[in-house]
Amino acid sequence: MNENEKIKIFIADNSEETTSEIIEYFENNKRYEIVNSCKDGKTALAEVENTPVDVLITDIVLAGSDGFVLMENLKEKLGSKMPKIIVTSSLSHEGFINKALSLGASYFMIKPYEMANLESRIEDVLGLKEPSKDKAVLQKDYKTMRTKIVEEKISNVFITVGIPAHIKGYQFLREAIKMAIDTPDIINSITKRLYPSIAEKFETSASKVERAIRHAIEVAWNRGKIENINSLFGLKVYNQNEKPTNGEFIALVADKMLMEGLGN
Repeated sequence: MNENEKIKIFIADNSEETTSEIIEYFENNKRYEIVNSCKDGKTALAEVENTPVDVLITDIVLAGSDGFVLMENLKEKLGSKMPKIIVTSSLSHEGFINKALSLGASYFMIKPYEMANLESRIEDVLGLKEPSKDKAVLQKDYKTMRTKIVEEKISNVFITVGIPAHIKGYQFLREAIKMAIDTPDIINSITKRLYPSIAEKFETSASKVERAIRHAIEVAWNRGKIENINSLFGLKVYNQNEKPTNGEFIALVADKMLMEGLGN
C-alpha cells in the first residue's frame, strides 16, 4: 500500500458505543478513512462488495445476518479481493475464534480492547510495520488455532466415513493427512518419506504404519458408509468393491482441507 493512500475501514457492529469509539479514535488520524458503518450483516455485505475497503472490522453478533455469514458471503463473492478482516467480539469461545479464522479473518480481538491495539492489528494485517514480538506471538497463536481446526475437521471426516478412534490406523491416518496438508508433495513419496516419518513419531515401523492405515480404510468400507464417503468428497467414484489406496484416501482428505483454505 502506498504511504500516501488512506486506509479505508468499514465497521459492522451492533453496538453504537463501539462504533462511535472506533470512529472517534480514527477520525482525526489522516492515515485512516472510515468509509461507513452499519449494524447488520446484509448492509455490510452490500457496501463492502461495492465499495473499496482495506479493512473490515466486524462483530459476530449483527442484525439480519451474523458476522460468520457476512464472511462466508464475502469469501464467495470477492474471493482473493476480500478485504482484510478483524473480528471483534465479547464471545470468546474457542469455537468462535476457530470459525472466524477458518473463514478468512486475520485476527480475532476479544472485547473490550484498547483502540491503540486495534490500530496495531490493522497495521499488522496490511503489512505496514516490521514483524514484532507481539506479532510473532499472534502468529504462533494462529498456528495453534489452525492446527486445532484441522484436527477437528479430520475427526469429523473419520466419523462420517466410519473409522473408529480405537484402532491403530486412526492416529497414523490422522498424522498422514496433516503431513499431506502441510507438505502436499509428500504424497508422492509415501513409502520413502511419509510412512517412515509417522513410524519415527510413534516409535514403530513403516510397514506397520502402512498396514494399520490400510486396515482403517478397510474398516470404513466394510461398514458400508460408501454414500457418506462419496457425499463427503462430492464425487461418486467409489462403490463397495472399490477401495482407494492409502495414498488416494490421504490425498482426497488433504485436498478437501486445502480447498477449504486450511493450508499454510
